[in-house]
Amino acid sequence: MKKTLLSLAMASLALAGAAHAETYKLTVPHVTSTDGYNHQSLLVFKNYVESRSNGQIKVDIYPSGQLCSNVKECIAGVQAGMFDYFQTTIPELGNFWQPIGAFDLPYLLPNDRVAECVYDNEQLIGDVRKEILKHAPNVRLMAVSNSGGWRNIATTKKQVKKPEDVQGLKLRTVPAKTQQDLVKALGGAPTPIAWPEVYTALSTGMVDGTKNGIVDIIMNKFHESLRYMILDGHGYMGGAWVFNDKKFNSFPDDLKQVVVDGIAAQNQYLRAYPKHKEYSAYEEFKKAGGVIYNPTAKEKEAFKVAAEPVKTEFLKENGAEGKKWLQRFEQEINTCEMKIKANYKLQLN
Repeated sequence: MKKTLLSLAMASLALAGAAHAETYKLTVPHVTSTDGYNHQSLLVFKNYVESRSNGQIKVDIYPSGQLCSNVKECIAGVQAGMFDYFQTTIPELGNFWQPIGAFDLPYLLPNDRVAECVYDNEQLIGDVRKEILKHAPNVRLMAVSNSGGWRNIATTKKQVKKPEDVQGLKLRTVPAKTQQDLVKALGGAPTPIAWPEVYTALSTGMVDGTKNGIVDIIMNKFHESLRYMILDGHGYMGGAWVFNDKKFNSFPDDLKQVVVDGIAAQNQYLRAYPKHKEYSAYEEFKKAGGVIYNPTAKEKEAFKVAAEPVKTEFLKENGAEGKKWLQRFEQEINTCEMKIKANYKLQLN
C-alpha cells in the first residue's frame, strides 16, 4: 500500500512538473539579413526569454524573408496566428489605423532623448495598443523602438541643401501616405518601393534617392549609388514591434512578464545600435565619395515650414480623432522636453 501511494505521489509530482514546464514556441520572421540589427536584437530577445523562462519559451527566428517576403505578408501572418512576433513601422500600422500617422509627421521629434522619453510612456503606448487591436484584431503593439537612426534625404546625383532642391526628384518612400505627402510637399515625386527592391531601384536609376538612416544605407550598400545626404532628420525611425495577441494572452502571467522584459532588453539594444554605428557609417559613406551636408538651424526650419502641408493634410483626412492624437503626441513631446530641461538644471548646478 505504501509503495502504491508513493508511486501515485511521484506520478502526480511528475505530471505537475510537466504541466509547469509546458513549452511555448514563438515563430518570429523578419525580412532583413542575419547581419542586420533586427536579427541581432532578436537574438537578445531569444536569449533573454529562453533563459529566464527556464526553457518554457522557445524562440525560432526566420530571417531574410524565409516565411514572408514583405511587411504586409508578415503582419497578415501575425493576424492569422501563423507568426507570433514581428517588427513593422509606425507608417505601416497607419494602414490599419490612420491616426497613428500623427507619430510619423515630419520634424516633430527633435532628438533621441525626447523620442525615447515619449515612447517609454506606457500609458501612451497602452492607449495606442487598444486602438490598433480594435482596427487590426490580434495585432498587439508591444513597443516602439529605434529602427536604424533618423531618416535623412539621400540622393544619387543632385545635392539637396534646401527644400527647393527636392523639386522634381523621384524619392523612394515606404508605402505610407505621410511619407509620400512629405516628398510631395517638398516638390518631389514619391515612389513607394518595397525594402528588398531599394538597392536595385537606386542602382538602375529608377529613383533619384531615398529617405533612410545612414546605418541602413551602409548596411544595405545603398551608398554604392548614393552620392549626397542632407542631415535634415525629418523622421525618427520608429520600429513598432507587434505580437500575436492570442498567443501573448495564452501565457501565464509570469511568462508574460518574461516576454515584456525580453522586449525591453531588445529595445535597449535597438536604441544603442545606431548611436554606436553612425560614426563608422558616415565615415564609410564619405570614403565611398559621398558628401554629407549638415544644415543650419535656419535651414532646418525652412524644411519644417515647407513640410507644414503634410500636417494639414493629415488633419483634413483624420478629422477630430486625428487632431486628438496629434495633440496628444505634441503634448507628450512637450512634457519630455520639459523633463529634460529640468534635468539640465540639476546637472548644471
